Amino acid sequence: VQLQASGGGSVQPGGSLRLSCAASGGIFSRIAMAWFRQAPGKQRELVAGVSGGGLLNYADSVKGRFTISRDNAVNSVYLQMNSLKPEDTAVYYCNARTMGMHYWGKGTQLTVSS
Repeated sequence: VQLQASGGGSVQPGGSLRLSCAASGGIFSRIAMAWFRQAPGKQRELVAGVSGGGLLNYADSVKGRFTISRDNAVNSVYLQMNSLKPEDTAVYYCNARTMGMHYWGKGTQLTVSS
C-alpha cells in the first residue's frame, strides 16, 4: 500500500485545514486508515482512525474539533481539522493497516501559530 498525504501548511489559531491521503495498492475498502502526528521531541500519537467498516475513533485531544472520513470510491481518507490550536502543530502521517501490516505515508507539516 502506498500513501500520499497532502494539505499541510500554516494556519492561525482557531483556523481550519483539511488533510488528504490517497492510497494505492490493496483493497481500500478493507483497509483501516488513520492519521497520526508527531510533534518535536514527542512520540508519534494516534489522532484519528476509521476502520474499513466506518468505525471511528479519536484522540481525546481532538474530539469535537477534528473529523476523519474516507471515500472508498477514490481510495482516500481525509482529516478535517477545525478550531486549531498551537499544540496541534506537528508532522501528520497517514497510516494504513491491513493484514497485520502498517504502511506509512510521508508526513505533512501543520503549523498553528499567530
